[in-house]
Amino acid sequence: MTAAGRLRRRTLLRSAVATTVAGAAGCARGPRPVQVAVVWSGAELTRFREVVAGFPDVRVIGVGNDIDAFLTARMLAGTSPDVAILPRPGLIVEYARRGWLDRVAPASSYLAPAGMADLLTVDGHRYGLWIKAAHKSLFWHFPSMLAEPPRTWDALVETTRRLGARHRAGEGPAPLAVGAADGWVLTDWFENVLADIARPGGYEALARGEADWQGPPVRDALDRLAELWSVDGAFPGGGQRALLTQFEESVIQVAHHRSAVMVFEADFVDGVAARFRRGTEPLVTFRFPGSRVADQPLVVGGDAAVAFTGSAAGVELVRWLSDAAAFRPWLEAGGYLSPNLVVPVNNYRDPLRRRLAAEFRAVEALRYDLSDRLPGTFTGTDGVGIWRIMQDFFMDVTDGVAAREAVRRATGQLAEAARAAGSGR
Repeated sequence: MTAAGRLRRRTLLRSAVATTVAGAAGCARGPRPVQVAVVWSGAELTRFREVVAGFPDVRVIGVGNDIDAFLTARMLAGTSPDVAILPRPGLIVEYARRGWLDRVAPASSYLAPAGMADLLTVDGHRYGLWIKAAHKSLFWHFPSMLAEPPRTWDALVETTRRLGARHRAGEGPAPLAVGAADGWVLTDWFENVLADIARPGGYEALARGEADWQGPPVRDALDRLAELWSVDGAFPGGGQRALLTQFEESVIQVAHHRSAVMVFEADFVDGVAARFRRGTEPLVTFRFPGSRVADQPLVVGGDAAVAFTGSAAGVELVRWLSDAAAFRPWLEAGGYLSPNLVVPVNNYRDPLRRRLAAEFRAVEALRYDLSDRLPGTFTGTDGVGIWRIMQDFFMDVTDGVAAREAVRRATGQLAEAARAAGSGR
């Protein structure tokens, strides 16, 4: 862990201890509200508070991205919240095995997509319920800047080379924006490529720790990324600048500055673009291109609700959140994609989410975010795990290291990290 990470954890622990005192004082006055810890901020946090306004006496606590550190500190201090909304199923499995979580049961109007529900079970018992989904296989662009989107990987590479040459000549924007300062952006790239080229079951085998991180699927996926990322002129300011660019800035490069033609990321891009877009032209999307146009795998992420041990109110709130009607305020406001297949597609007022919800129901090959399923530090956070390994790989291929050598280094690091975390060979 970095020094900054250790400092954050110490700060959170002190905060948790202070909360213990405050909580004890609150108990003297009467029952406290049902506490819910979330990573959301801004508009997402506001929308979620509107959702839980329909449940009696709820207090929502926005804790920032490092929710694991916050929850660990609160557990050590004996002040765990009743409920947490977690973006990583791997973390839910860890917490359940530590005995931190109570079992939960969904509402009758709840049906998660195939391949997602089982991620939240341990020894046959369910410890979490999906309440929000993310479609993570989208490219975004203005139609005026890209009239014919690439439909296959080879077409994406050709488009990047053509636009990159024009950019180097000072005749147009760079083809791609990428927030490589956020390692999860790079793992999302990797996961989409891997889902496309891995044999049936190969992607899942890596997630379960049953496959070799130095095997052909991983090597081939990295080789494909090296082919694209090493294109001269691919990114505004080059690869080194991209490594200093965070996710939001990469969206701004397309939506406001128009210094790049395309940006890849999930459906939540539109929330950033809405704040910074210049002009009235709407951003449009196309699916992450792979080897084939039809039957392209879809990578998804999500947020799941869990209840901490001993909180009957927490268990009840999790069940309530899984009901098809619970998120109607957010669904009607826009910017929300439900993982609950019971929610009618026509209930979406947001045209983009309506289309994406239909894709959820139609796709045959759905893959859940791989890095979010990995154990321990392998899962990645700032400066460690698969996030850091992908950043090192990106730095290599944009800095002139031969693809073969960059792939060799990255697969070696991945295999070592997997062994250290007990995930794979």
